[in-house]
This record gives sequence, C-alpha cells and structure tokens, in this order.
Amino acid sequence: MNDEAQILIAQLLTHQTLPRDNKLVKRALSDESFRAELDERLSSCGLKFLDNVYADHVALALTREVEPKIFGARDTWQNNNAGLARDGVALLVVLWALIILPKRERQESHQNAAEDQDDMFGKEKPLPRAEEASTGISYKALLADFGDKLGKKTRMNINLGQLARLGFIEMKGDMIHEGPLLDLMMDTDTLKERIVNGALADIFKRAPQEA
Repeated sequence: MNDEAQILIAQLLTHQTLPRDNKLVKRALSDESFRAELDERLSSCGLKFLDNVYADHVALALTREVEPKIFGARDTWQNNNAGLARDGVALLVVLWALIILPKRERQESHQNAAEDQDDMFGKEKPLPRAEEASTGISYKALLADFGDKLGKKTRMNINLGQLARLGFIEMKGDMIHEGPLLDLMMDTDTLKERIVNGALADIFKRAPQEA
C-alpha cells in the first residue's frame, strides 16, 4: 500500500479539486506505477481520477459502471447529484459553451487570451494553462442574452451562486470566470458536437458542421 496514494485520495475527497502543480498530483500524472495503484484503489470504490491537459486542476468522478446505480437509483434518472434544478443545469451548459470552448480553441492554437490570434509562431509555444487562456464572460451580457430563457435575473443569480459554491465558476465583479470543475466535469469530446451543432448552434451563429 502506497501511503502517498492514500494521502492523495484523501486530499481529493476533502478538497474536491487539487491544482496540477500539487506534488502528489504531479506524481500521479508522471509516475506510471503510482498512477496504476491510484487507479486501482479508486476503481474498487467506483471512482476515477479525472484530469485533462486543458484544465489547471484535477478531481475525482464516478466511473461509468457505477453511474446507473447512483443516478438511476430513484424513480427518475438524476441529471446531477449537486442539487441543481433544470435551469441551473441549462445555465451550466451555456457557461461551459461560452467559456470553455473558446478557451480550448486558444489552447489548441497555443495562444494566451491577450495575444494576437494571428500569431504565426503560436504553435511552437507551450500549451497555455487555463488561467492564461480563459477570459470569462460578462454577467450583464449573459443576463441580456439568456435571462428570459433561464428564469430571469432572480433565478439566474440563485443558480450562479450555487455554481460558484460548487466550484464550476468564479465571480469577479461583473465577470464570470472558469472555476476548477468547469472543464473537468463536462465531457467536452462527447458534448461539443451535440451542443455546438445542436442545442446552442444559435449562440455560435453558424450552421451545423459534419463530425
């Protein structure tokens, strides 16, 4: 039994997320034998280590095999275990589309948020951290564009407060920024085509693209 694997799991359960530059997280991302032991111990509890190169934090999540036993345990399938109402889940998806997708495009182009998008040498730079590539969105703009669809100002404020407490977003004045969980808990590979080309195609003002 590796004591450091035990400590890392306990830290993640306690703090919900840890930064990628945490000593034990860095070991989990670079040490294959340590990661194998970590994954095995988490799997025995129905959990998995959650990370991606586009996010600045890591977290734990349920494995796919366990999800039906948790979210399907009641008469109707739960779409979340955080107490979010339907308009809160809808707001979360909108924020993910408006904040994470543009950030991912900047990261894949190796550009920071403040850099010229036509930088011809961008590809030679290291992948920017989320903090460097994410710009956030204006609360006033969000309210103007989606207030009527997402419960108006009162409901939107309630849901924004809940999303902030859960770690999905951070509020800084009038700006809504990416929180530690926003790019971790949303399956971008699965959701991107469905949402950008479907439910939120009007946000991006473009016709559906073929996958």
